[in-house]
Amino acid sequence: MALRSLSLLVLVAVALRESCLGASSHSLKYFHSSISEPSQGLPHFVSLGYVDDQLFNYYDSSNRKFQPRVPWIEKVRKEDPTYWERGTQTCRGEEESFIDHLEILRTLYNHSGLNTLQKMIVCELRGDGSKGGFLQYGYEGKTFLTFDKETLTWVASEPQAQIIQRKWDAIPGYNQRHKVYLEEECIEWIKKYLSYRKEALLRTEPPVVTMSSRKKEVEDGMETHVCRLHGFYPREIDASWTRDGEVWLQDTLRGSVAPNADGTFHAWLSIQIDPKERGRYRCHVEHDSLQEPLDVALEESKSSLGIIIGCVVAGLVLLGVIVVGIYVFFKRRQDDYKKAATSEEGSSRSSQGSNQTA
Repeated sequence: MALRSLSLLVLVAVALRESCLGASSHSLKYFHSSISEPSQGLPHFVSLGYVDDQLFNYYDSSNRKFQPRVPWIEKVRKEDPTYWERGTQTCRGEEESFIDHLEILRTLYNHSGLNTLQKMIVCELRGDGSKGGFLQYGYEGKTFLTFDKETLTWVASEPQAQIIQRKWDAIPGYNQRHKVYLEEECIEWIKKYLSYRKEALLRTEPPVVTMSSRKKEVEDGMETHVCRLHGFYPREIDASWTRDGEVWLQDTLRGSVAPNADGTFHAWLSIQIDPKERGRYRCHVEHDSLQEPLDVALEESKSSLGIIIGCVVAGLVLLGVIVVGIYVFFKRRQDDYKKAATSEEGSSRSSQGSNQTA
């Protein structure tokens, strides 16, 4: 079970990148997850908030505080001093609810060991001005309950879900509140967050370039050097190894550009060389934040700073893989939702939009 869960965690990066939205569309996503065995090193409950594909707030059952993950979200505090406290209380309520529901589901399915319950809330502001959204629960990586905002009912994907479905449908005003949130409140938050983020996106942050080296390989006497690029913005960056001033691709490896918690990015590239030729190599970096390209020589790496930063980056990547893994089962749902949205738009045009949700 644990091995299967780890496999799902690795796949989440694909789910994040393969959005059903066009380039001019924007979304607000919240992902919640609870696991039955936090003793395995994962928090009992995790909540993540995304504006488009950028993580902007975070909560887990270990610290029990709604926390910012990008600098621009701090602007909310100035306009709304109670924002973070309200978010904390909301997440604590979700945490308690998830723990109770997970135990109910484990009983219904007669499950034991490591089990997971997930929830995804998504609203969209599309490029053409139309709006969309959905709310869905999943258990053990499978769709469990889906909210139908047109009929104001829950749709059970499995027989065991019908117990919860009937309970929620019977609560006066419960489903109506979900509809209002998806179609009105959530959309307003998208607009507000985009206005906060707009100013931040105009900035540039130069990369911090550090080097680290590994011991020589016994077999061939070659040594490995790693050039690490940390804390840069925007995402686009051109980095390469050069030998005698020319781009050198032989015996090189390159990691993908990945996000940091503060909204900046990091990357790395490595090379294997003969230590006798160390002076011929440079890490060449070009970025919008730099007035001139950087050429960092291997000889300049004489401290453990690069290793330290490398460990920090590795830790961030591991944490990112763990926390975002909570909604990988929704990837298929996003694909289905894209098709449904396309069909809905076509139906709306044919019926002159009389019965469609704005």
